[in-house]
Amino acid sequence: MFSELATGPLGLTQLLHRLGLHARPARDFLDALVALGMLDKEGDSYANTPTADRFLDRAKPSYIGGMLEYFNARLYPRWGRLTDSLRSGKPQSVGGTGLFAEIYSDDKSLREFMRAMTGLSLGSAKVIASRFPFEQHRTFVDIGCAEGALLVQVALAHPNITGGGFDLPPVRPVFEDYVNSFGLADRLVFHPGDFLVQELPAADVMAMGHVLHDWDLETKLMLLQKAHAALPRGGALIVHESIIDDERRTNVFGLLMSLNMLIEVPGGFDFTGSDCQEWMKSVGFRETRVEPLAGPDSAVIAVK
Repeated sequence: MFSELATGPLGLTQLLHRLGLHARPARDFLDALVALGMLDKEGDSYANTPTADRFLDRAKPSYIGGMLEYFNARLYPRWGRLTDSLRSGKPQSVGGTGLFAEIYSDDKSLREFMRAMTGLSLGSAKVIASRFPFEQHRTFVDIGCAEGALLVQVALAHPNITGGGFDLPPVRPVFEDYVNSFGLADRLVFHPGDFLVQELPAADVMAMGHVLHDWDLETKLMLLQKAHAALPRGGALIVHESIIDDERRTNVFGLLMSLNMLIEVPGGFDFTGSDCQEWMKSVGFRETRVEPLAGPDSAVIAVK
């Protein structure tokens, strides 16, 4: 709908036809979006608000709606079984195949998930690119890179940086399509691999975004140890997630994301900044700090 309205306002009857809506609920649906601040309305015509136009038009590089599409296609029905997970401690994946087996089962579900990860991370990626001192470094690798949103933002802001994305082999065409759309194929390359069984590629700076929360504590520590081993002295690791506040009282999104991990994966959970700093120091990092990013996200930065 927001993409249809990107070229200008449309009347109620036009939207009914373009979106295939039934006449009975259409006005209530559209007016509810007006009340939520997502649409503007004048008479029977509807238009995107400036925020909706920027972030919910699929044709724009600032589009973050992939996460909403993913919520609709996958997470909404699974949250309906939250009580089952709270009582059993087990995820609610269909057929017991697990999150990643389901996602990587076909190209459509894979690309849907990759777009969702871009939507989830794009705001924080821009903050990281603007605040972290990449001018002091030359190479950057994103572990679990998905489409490569963070790499692209860093490369756009810092011409000195070359880098790569490390992810499972099926992600390569998705990554390359996204990177090529920004004209950055000469600076950003894809490294296929499985971080559970392989060592990580070396770089001056490494990132893990919305990766650690997928795994149990033993695997979290293993991944942090691998990152420490791959970095040079003075190299930095940036872990960015919906970091839960240390008092566990205010970051609602982070706490709900941890419940989402309960629903989706066997051992994953979100964590506080203090938790992550403790784990980083336990594997050998000498300096750590927590920095707020966009929305509910923060970065825990460690220096070797």
